[in-house]
Amino acid sequence: MSIHRPHVVVIGGGYSGTLAANHLRMRADVDVTLVNPRPRFVERIRLHQLVAGTGEATVDYGDLLGEGIRLVVDTATRIDTGARSIELASGGALGYDYVIYAVGSTGAVPESVPGAAEFAHPVAELEQAQRLRAILDELHPDAPVTVVGGGLTGIEVATELAEQNRRVTLVCGGRLGPSLSDPGRRSIAKTLAKLHIAVLETDVVTEVRPGAVVFADGAVRPSALTIWTGGFGVPGLAAQSGLSTDGMGRLLTDETLTSVDDPRIIAAGDCAAPSGEPLRMCCASASQLGPQAANTVLSRIADEQPAVFEYGFAGTCTSLGRRAAIVQFGRRDDTPLDAYLAGRLAAPLKELICRGTVWSLRREARKPGSAFWLKGGPRPRVAELVAEP
Repeated sequence: MSIHRPHVVVIGGGYSGTLAANHLRMRADVDVTLVNPRPRFVERIRLHQLVAGTGEATVDYGDLLGEGIRLVVDTATRIDTGARSIELASGGALGYDYVIYAVGSTGAVPESVPGAAEFAHPVAELEQAQRLRAILDELHPDAPVTVVGGGLTGIEVATELAEQNRRVTLVCGGRLGPSLSDPGRRSIAKTLAKLHIAVLETDVVTEVRPGAVVFADGAVRPSALTIWTGGFGVPGLAAQSGLSTDGMGRLLTDETLTSVDDPRIIAAGDCAAPSGEPLRMCCASASQLGPQAANTVLSRIADEQPAVFEYGFAGTCTSLGRRAAIVQFGRRDDTPLDAYLAGRLAAPLKELICRGTVWSLRREARKPGSAFWLKGGPRPRVAELVAEP
């Protein structure tokens, strides 16, 4: 008589999904399939380097996935909860006992800004970064480049390009680095000035045209390339599958990361909205939620009550080109402290942190259960946060 082996399908092979897949191997009797649209892992925190041509942003999954995990290079198009089946873009389907929903987020431009969808370029996915790299290769070095969005992603893109002697304007739409402390913000402003980046802190882009951007006051400025870093969207798989989502499309879950509609679907990362209050959209959140989503699945397989997820934040790190960075220290509730480290001394620390994310994936692949996350901190509220990749 054969014994049924639980089959867990992880949808999405980013930081959260890869960690979750590896963490599931804490039980030897669980079959794990990872579904991802690309054959290589994407380091989203390095996409700004890919855009500027100063680094690569992919890693072979062979180094990151533990033994026995099946990688399916395909795109999930629908979760049929009744049949416990995941429909794939290729026409195939995968049966499951449990799903870890880790589809992440995607770059988006607001429909309310005329011309943005046609003439502005987001930079949150590999293909978007590759497209920008190709455009820059053909663009004259003196051509004006506009980066819309004064958050950490916009700052990283702007400084990386300015260090390549590009003419860069950074449009913040209200405030430069809103998630940073006032001292940290002043430090970044000095670096941007040294790189000759024109910072328009309170200006708002209201239209994007071929070769120009239009501001709320009616001013029109030339822009041979407009890069949009002002926000993110979420893939529509959950909503298309009839599952409850928040206004952005993130899967609504309880505090164990379990879907409010189906106890066999557990979410992690940017696409999760625990109790309708999602966390900062970033690598640090994904790395904490991934293994805890896996723990929820393992608890359900063992017929045990899953634990409420825990979360803590230590701060953010932002590159300012290849020669400088800022590490903004923060409280566990994701509010910034006045303490920060900036300049040349911060650059190697930022690089160490970036390398550490991939190192943690490899470690979890070799030793399931080694992942760790901050515990016991007060839960941050989404209204206080700024989304960053």
